[in-house]
Amino acid sequence: MIMTGPWLLYGANGYTGELVARLARGLGHRPVLAGRSASAVCGLAEELGLERRLFSLDEPRRIEEALRGMSHVLHCAGPFSRTSKPMADACLRTRTHYLDLTGEVAVFEALAARDAEARGAGVMLLPGCGFDVVPSDCLAVHLKRRLPGARRLALAGAGVGRVSRGTAETAIEGLGQGGLVRRDGDLERVPSAWKTRRIDFGDGPRTAVALPLADLATAWRSTQVPDIETYFAGPPGLRALAVANRYLGPILGSAPVRRLLTARVRAGAPGPTEEERRRGRAFFWGEAVDAEGRRAVSRLATPDGYTLTARAALAVVERVLAGHAPAGFQTPGLAYGPDFVLGIEGVTLIDD
Repeated sequence: MIMTGPWLLYGANGYTGELVARLARGLGHRPVLAGRSASAVCGLAEELGLERRLFSLDEPRRIEEALRGMSHVLHCAGPFSRTSKPMADACLRTRTHYLDLTGEVAVFEALAARDAEARGAGVMLLPGCGFDVVPSDCLAVHLKRRLPGARRLALAGAGVGRVSRGTAETAIEGLGQGGLVRRDGDLERVPSAWKTRRIDFGDGPRTAVALPLADLATAWRSTQVPDIETYFAGPPGLRALAVANRYLGPILGSAPVRRLLTARVRAGAPGPTEEERRRGRAFFWGEAVDAEGRRAVSRLATPDGYTLTARAALAVVERVLAGHAPAGFQTPGLAYGPDFVLGIEGVTLIDD
């Protein structure tokens, strides 16, 4: 059994990583801050009075050295399609629990494929400890509890404001890849923005567009509901981009266009201001339907996505430090149950 102890926060130099570090310190935690940017990590560590370790994820031995003696790592440096594997590899070799903040379906699928390996090592692999996917995964498990015979599940999110550079860069990586659904338990490719729905998140109907959200990977493993669709209700510009991706995917996903978009993102602000986060709210909606047509609908209201991410990630950290870290691939709802999200400040649930 892996013993609890000091933990590593990798990517502390990023927008979300810094939010997590500051909240952790305010709650009395003393994570070891890590990343590859010496100036950013060292400056934050000095300000917060925390230890720091500097290493890149293309240095396997350095990662292992940094993980020695750590109970777990909270990995905050995306895009996780590039960064999750080297960190997870090192965690499995050093028997260190792995947590991250990914929202990328492919990352969840890749880590889920290592379930047996993780169980053998006594290591928990728990990706998606933030806005993706703590609220939506707990909502999915809650709906399955309400309607145990559910055969179809639809999940949707809304209310996100300005995003961070890291979130935007991850979205750029997904351009040109099309959409996804879960049918009969299998992932199936569909056109981008192939479907829209009018969804009431609690303040009146909004138009939501089908997008390949992480719940296509997590909700299936958390609930075993075979047919799953995911939606997002964002500004008109987001819907327009999703539709454009259907027809211009090869162009939008080309290397030159990605480089141009990434350069524009990196030239902008790192993310929402403290005031924007304070004012922001996010909303989640879920619908479960069984073979007889019986229907259950539930909604969650939460703080803005970045505030929620920091609070949710640290709630997971505290569970791990208390010794609650089941081995193998986990989702938030599987590891800690559907009511886990309700213990996070600012989250409310309403059932229809």
